[in-house]
Amino acid sequence: MQQLVYERARDLMEAELGDELVALDPAGGECFGFNAVASTVWRLLECPSSLSFLKQSLLLEYDVDPAQCEAELNDLLADLVSRGLVRSRLA
Repeated sequence: MQQLVYERARDLMEAELGDELVALDPAGGECFGFNAVASTVWRLLECPSSLSFLKQSLLLEYDVDPAQCEAELNDLLADLVSRGLVRSRLA
């Protein structure tokens, strides 16, 4: 059975500021700021990952309701995909 996998679509220059991440796309000249949760997801996406893996990883790190985690993770991934930072594919 194939599942949807998410992966980084661009290589960004990264700098950590506390528990947040600032990333620069040198080719496009864009700068992105990731909050703590988005930073965690971005780091996890160093390797292609399924929604299930990402959700379970976040549930281990943060005290959050599983349904809320999945909803907010879906929103975050959709935003990252729309910005061209992440792509999804069947694996």
